[in-house]
Amino acid sequence: MNGCARASIMAGAMALLLGVLAGAFGAHALAQRLTPAMLGVFRTAVDYQLVHGLGLILVGLLADRAASARLLAWTAACMTAGIVLFSGSLYLLALGAPRNLGVLAPVGGTAFLVAWALVGLSAWRSR
Repeated sequence: MNGCARASIMAGAMALLLGVLAGAFGAHALAQRLTPAMLGVFRTAVDYQLVHGLGLILVGLLADRAASARLLAWTAACMTAGIVLFSGSLYLLALGAPRNLGVLAPVGGTAFLVAWALVGLSAWRSR
């Protein structure tokens, strides 16, 4: 397995592990402490983290089969940045961080969009 594949799969597994932990924490420790709106924000962060953790594993599997994993390495970096910026900022907002931190969520969302576009571009370029 090449380095890009290994790193992507490891990052995806870690994102999934932490996403399951965050989901359990939200359901059990925060359910009675957060408003329904903020609990919804927290759940959105968990959902996007879990989906993109699976995306990172997919990218790793694709990178292991690709002739060149360069685009897929950028894809994994964008997905990881999206998890940190999008989900991370939503977690912090739900837990009471200043609202101006919310400007990071669209940056993370854009990173997710770029990542998925790169998956498509990588597939289009493959032979």
